[in-house]
Amino acid sequence: MSLKQQYINGKWVAAISGKTRDISNPFNQEVIATVPEGDESDAKAAIAAAREAFDNGEWSSTPATERGAIVRKIAELIERDKEELARLESLDTGKTVEESRGDMDDIAGVFRYYAELADKDGGELIDSPVPNGISRVVREPVGVCGQITPWNYPLLQASWKLAPALATGNTLIMKPSEITPLTTIKVFELMEEAGVPAGVANLVLGAGHKVGAELASNVDVDLISFTGGIVTGKKIMQAASVNVKKLALELGGKNPNIIFADADFDTAVDQALNGVFFHAGQICSAGTRLIVEERIHDEFVSALVERVKKFKLGSGFDEETQMGPLISAEHLEKVEKYVETGVKEGATLAVGGRCPEDPELQKGFFYLPTIFTDCTTDMAIVQEEAFGPVITVEKFRAEEEAVKLANDSIYGLAGGVWTNDIAKAERCVAKMRMGTVWINEFNLYFPHAPWGGFKQSGIGRELGKLGIEEYTETKHIFQNLKPEPINWF
Repeated sequence: MSLKQQYINGKWVAAISGKTRDISNPFNQEVIATVPEGDESDAKAAIAAAREAFDNGEWSSTPATERGAIVRKIAELIERDKEELARLESLDTGKTVEESRGDMDDIAGVFRYYAELADKDGGELIDSPVPNGISRVVREPVGVCGQITPWNYPLLQASWKLAPALATGNTLIMKPSEITPLTTIKVFELMEEAGVPAGVANLVLGAGHKVGAELASNVDVDLISFTGGIVTGKKIMQAASVNVKKLALELGGKNPNIIFADADFDTAVDQALNGVFFHAGQICSAGTRLIVEERIHDEFVSALVERVKKFKLGSGFDEETQMGPLISAEHLEKVEKYVETGVKEGATLAVGGRCPEDPELQKGFFYLPTIFTDCTTDMAIVQEEAFGPVITVEKFRAEEEAVKLANDSIYGLAGGVWTNDIAKAERCVAKMRMGTVWINEFNLYFPHAPWGGFKQSGIGRELGKLGIEEYTETKHIFQNLKPEPINWF
């Protein structure tokens, strides 16, 4: 592929330093593109463009219906170029192209949803304390938004930030993961085609400790939206305090999936696998903590193991492939160390726990789907996010114990409950401290349902009406229609 560029103030540009980075396919380490390697200087140029476009441009005062039409046009262009985008996403991440096609449908849906919401909030009239007063509450754009996205779902996560920010009249600087930028670059091309004005949407490529750190600490940025790891999220919170930026943070999870004995056994087994092993477990909401009622535990684990042994690993472009590689050599090493820790802690390795021996997979960053049993909540593998194809299994006897185990975590992103007793399910979800809880389902999301976590899984919400509110400030306007002197002084 030819050199891809950054997009700053309506122009496609190289990095100011002239540095570049090769982007590789995790299936075989083949270089698929070369992109600029931006740094603080590029970030400052993009911030300046976004600041000027917000303060002195016309985007924020453009009628909401017109902004919505442009956001809707982006959705249409994504649908038009769906196959190209899906191919780029699979080359970039290693996931199956079928998964990537599904992602593109979801991404178009996100842009379309926020296009429809763009002109739906006309403000609110509230009671006035004086007879001749008019009291209004309106929402206005935050301003300049810094947006930092992860490598696991590059364009999907970008859409959750881009669409509401544009619909509400903000300007923005997007920094995708430095290792998976290709679909985000392509969508900026589509945004330019759709008519997003120069300076409104800017794209800077490069490492997080340079570009991302500048976005977080620069006083001309009014909001920072970050999806990624908890360690980086905490650093962003500290840096953002310099001008008390608005924050929206999604910092991952260690998500429990409770299986009661009265659940539909075969469906629960199937969904437990689906809840973890899509995209090789590299999903923030993956149900990697299975909490299984003791009287079906052994049978349930056996069923999981038998299914896992039959998984087909391979290229995302092979129609028979069910699971692709991990994203990088560094991440593969992290997952290997995580599994080694589990063994040392005394968990039982039921299946997997190593790289595959298939010679056709040796160039890629593959790891076999892995299941640990005999796990307890004091183990690091139960508390820490592996972000790989690994399940830990815990036992419980009573309903109260299941909920207590599920809540025993610093995270609170998502969780699931499987049972045919709906009253029991409702009792459980009422006590589960998570932003999303599924009953007889796992990992389903859609644009009009809010997404985010409790506890250390983050701050704020994306998607839904709350997702668009993140990109607005609330203003109260009071007008006295008949002012009179008070005569106090």
